[in-house]
Parts: sequence; structure tokens; C-alpha cells
Amino acid sequence: MKIALYYPWVYLTSGAERLILEICTKSRFTWRVFTNRFDKENTFPELKNVDIVELSPRISVNRTFIEVIKAAFVILKQKLDVSGYDVLVVLCEGVGDLAVFRNSRQPVICICLTPLRPVYDIYYKKHFLKNKGWFIKAQLKVFGCLFGIVARRAWKRYARIFCISEEVKKRVIRGNLAREEKLDILYPGIYYSRFIPTDEYDRYFLLPGRIMWTKNIELGIEGFKVFLDTYPQYSDFRLIITGIVDEKSKSYFEELKDRSGEDRRIRFIVHPSDEELFRLYQRCYAVLFTAFNEDWGIVPLEGMGYGKPVISVNRGGPRETVVDGKNGLLCDPDPAAFSNAMYSLASDPVKVREMGKFGREFCKKFDWCYFINGLDDYLEKAFGRKGEERP
Repeated sequence: MKIALYYPWVYLTSGAERLILEICTKSRFTWRVFTNRFDKENTFPELKNVDIVELSPRISVNRTFIEVIKAAFVILKQKLDVSGYDVLVVLCEGVGDLAVFRNSRQPVICICLTPLRPVYDIYYKKHFLKNKGWFIKAQLKVFGCLFGIVARRAWKRYARIFCISEEVKKRVIRGNLAREEKLDILYPGIYYSRFIPTDEYDRYFLLPGRIMWTKNIELGIEGFKVFLDTYPQYSDFRLIITGIVDEKSKSYFEELKDRSGEDRRIRFIVHPSDEELFRLYQRCYAVLFTAFNEDWGIVPLEGMGYGKPVISVNRGGPRETVVDGKNGLLCDPDPAAFSNAMYSLASDPVKVREMGKFGREFCKKFDWCYFINGLDDYLEKAFGRKGEERP
């Protein structure tokens, strides 16, 4: 079976690009990816070996109203050359859904990372509008109403919708985009066997992931400062923040550096190599996850894979993987709460190791094979064609 996949932009080493890579290299079927932006030098190098077609015109990755509307019109008008393909899969995190209007002669299914967050995620909307004037708020309200009408029509054309978490499924239902009986959940995951835990617990908290405003990294910085001020006996602990910084997040990164001040106990490592990131995970004391309402969250699973407890905001996807008190701690998005959680772990190394062992065993159920096999099994059953087994 030949399957076409559309995703507007392939340009980072984020969860979306990782998902595309895993599908195209591990599925039993043949895939071709269509995108309006492919930055092969900035994404996973393995994607250079995937069948990816960059469409014209290129669309911007900026998330201003003007650029989003421009991108939406490009996607709405373009016709994909998917003749000869049995199924079209749309990878959705917002405007990509518009591709179905001119490309639904063959069956179309959706893998939903999230419906458009400024419209369907109440916490995202709250943070986005913080300190914004009345004109921006009015723009978003009008845009949300109009987009909602169009999006609901687009979603009616999906034969099946796979959400990546219960959190995303709730957003879909709350936004009246699809009925529950049309929805399934497929959890993206990790390759459990590739994670090699150690018995190292150096005295630093690791805050990994993309460095962008939705990750709410300032919460980790402020929580760590409160921890040091409140519990000076742990002044030898450090905070290491690591991840990629794309063009649109450079100003946010500068704000984070200003916020951390001259404190040498707070360190940034930008664009770490895979090997460097693995060693940071292996040696850290615990992993922090501060995103205010994450769609799913691979970072907590990666921390568990290395046998480390996770301190996470008690919202969104992490609530489906972090079992409070077992493999980590769930906290209110408040510096004092994060400080208390850091103290709880710093003061009890035995608990840290117990949580790490529980998390290591717990995360087995989120291996990538379950996502790939679940998707392939559906395609095989729904369209009656067997794929070739991968070695």
C-alpha cells in the first residue's frame, strides 16, 4: 500500500519530525511526505533518506496572525499530486487540516498532534494573550470563530482520527471537531532498548527540550532559584537547560539568559549532540518538565528511560505518564511548588532511585513499536492490504 502524508513544515528536531521519521522508516507500507517547508539541515539528518517532496510556495514558520493566515490560504488552495496513493494522512497541529478540501478523493485520516492551540487550548490562549492589547485579543477572537467554522467542515472529511494523548482528544471533543466514536489514541514513544541507565546521580536538575515560550522554561529557572534560597544546604546543585533554539525563539532565549542572571549554577547548552544529550540524561539527578499544557510530552518518558524521576507541571499529556509519587512528582505551575519538589528529591536519594526504577519499568509500555503497529494494523484492516514486514 502506498500512503501520502502531508505536514506543512518539516524543519526542526521536534516531536512532529520524529514521528514522521519513525512512520516512514518503520511502517510496513510505503510512504511519501509532502510539505511546504523542508529544512533538511536543521531537522533530523535521517530525514534526508526519506521520500519528502517540498511544495511551492514555501510557507513561513512564524506564528504571527498574518503569516498563519498566509500559510492557511496556501494550504487551502494547493492540490497534492497523490495519484497512485491509496490513503492520505494529514499530520495535524492546526492549519494542516485545510489540505483536505482539495485532496480528499482518496480516504483521508488524521494523526492529530493537537488542534490549533491558540483556538482550542485554553492555557495556550491564556499565555499567548498575556500582556497583549485589546486589538490582538479581538483579532484572535474573530480568527477563532472563523477558523472553527472551517475546521469543523474539514474534520468531517476524516475517515479516522488518531490523537496522540487523552489531552489532545479532550481538546478535539471540547472544540466540537469530531465525535468521540471517530477518535482513537496512539501514543508516540521512545525506543526503550536504546536507553541505557547508569547509577550516576550528579547534583543537577536537567531541563531538556525545545527552548521556546510554550515550554515555560522560566518556571524551572524561578523554581530553582527559590530552591537555592530556601534550602541553602543544597547550594551545590545546578540547573542545566538544554535544547534547540530556532529563529523565532531567539528573543525568548535571550530573556531566559537575562532571567538567570550571573548565577553560574544555571547553565544553558544549546543544540546538544545526541551523545551529549544522552550523557546529560544519564548523569542528572532528576528531570524537569515545565511546559504549561503539553500535548503529550516525550521528555518525561526519556527521563524515565534513563531511570530518572520527573518533576512536571500537573497538566496536559504528562499527567498520562507521570504517576505522582511513583515515577515523579506532579506540581502546580508555581516556583514554590517546583522548589518543594526539588527539595523532596534532593533530601531523599533513596526515593530518587526507587522512582527511577519504577519509571524505567513503567515506560516500557510507550515503546515506538506500539504506535507504528497500531497505525499499520488500522491501515491494513481498513483498506485490506498487507504491508511488508520490516527487518
